[in-house]
Amino acid sequence: MSKNAEEREDREERQGDLATEADRKVEKPRRYQVVLHNDDYTTMDFVVFVLIKFFNRTETEATHIMLSVHHRGHGVAGVYTKDVAETKVARVTDHAKQHGMPLRLTAEPE
Repeated sequence: MSKNAEEREDREERQGDLATEADRKVEKPRRYQVVLHNDDYTTMDFVVFVLIKFFNRTETEATHIMLSVHHRGHGVAGVYTKDVAETKVARVTDHAKQHGMPLRLTAEPE
């Protein structure tokens, strides 16, 4: 069958059909927590600095999160979309390595 014949047949099949727009369900993107994990080497001051610089926390918020990391073993630096969370983890990890700190962060689903 030629291309023109196929197109004509497709048009004939569509004539008389009522075009309806399918309902679109928009879901919110899954959110990820950037979690800081405790270690015995990274200084508390460095953790506070990272929270202020990379996560836009106030000094008070950063201190509170740092103490949570120190006492509970982990603390949430922020909640973001997956791409943003993974980027923040990579940037902070690189920054920590440049300064000789073994700070560990993970991006975990909320």
